[in-house]
Amino acid sequence: MPLGEYRVGSFVFTSRLFVGTGKYPDFKTMNEALDASQCEVVTVAIRRDVLTDDGKAKSGNILDHLDLSRYTILPNTAGCFSAKDAVRSAKLSRELLEGLQNPGAKWVKIEVLADKKTLLPEPFGTLQATEELVEAGFDVLAYSNDDPIVAKRLKDAGATSVMPLGSPIGSGQGILNPNNIRLCLEYLKEGDPEYPVIVDAGVGTASDVTVAMELGADGVLLNTGIAGADDPVAMARAMAKGVEAGRLAFQAGRIPKKRYATASSPAEGVIKPAASVV
Repeated sequence: MPLGEYRVGSFVFTSRLFVGTGKYPDFKTMNEALDASQCEVVTVAIRRDVLTDDGKAKSGNILDHLDLSRYTILPNTAGCFSAKDAVRSAKLSRELLEGLQNPGAKWVKIEVLADKKTLLPEPFGTLQATEELVEAGFDVLAYSNDDPIVAKRLKDAGATSVMPLGSPIGSGQGILNPNNIRLCLEYLKEGDPEYPVIVDAGVGTASDVTVAMELGADGVLLNTGIAGADDPVAMARAMAKGVEAGRLAFQAGRIPKKRYATASSPAEGVIKPAASVV
């Protein structure tokens, strides 16, 4: 069932699932999984998967194995641990994708990581890189922790979308702190209900995607949950259905949680026990 269009900066999409390209056993499996996911946006680590250290395109890089007429590439700055490196990576990705005539040249998913052990976002570097890239004309999707104050600061800095993590990258732990995701959604959408919020990182299976969408997220970005599955193609289908189920449930509006049971059948007309005979 179509979920309707939504806008992310300069782009309009129908699929609310953004899918990564790393960790697949081979390119054939990657493309079959992307197709099964029904995604329109594919994220690529330009610095790691496409460019050499001196900024030149690697021979036989991952972009050579993607249908660039079908997918909008979302370049990301994975592997960057400073604002300076992330900004440089973003600008190189724009130059590369402009040359390939892919609309993904307009935007970037900014990642500035704190350390190699946790791969958690470094908030100060992320904010600095966001400000610089907004000034340079990018639509910036800012990968962030699930702190609503940091999320609001990133939006105020001009981020097209803030992408709070569900749990650490590649951990498969799902949505560890749904209350903080709710707060991020509240802070980011206050007075601006169409502002796109995309939950990113930590998704392990389709039910994790559903939870994120039920909370009110506009989309989910994931990679390892599909690529690392025993059957990536089947998991990609499951993730697509999880997005659909979660979005429809959010739109439908769940019943409130109650402490005690509530009968689902009316009490009127219930047959009363016969009076005892003395």
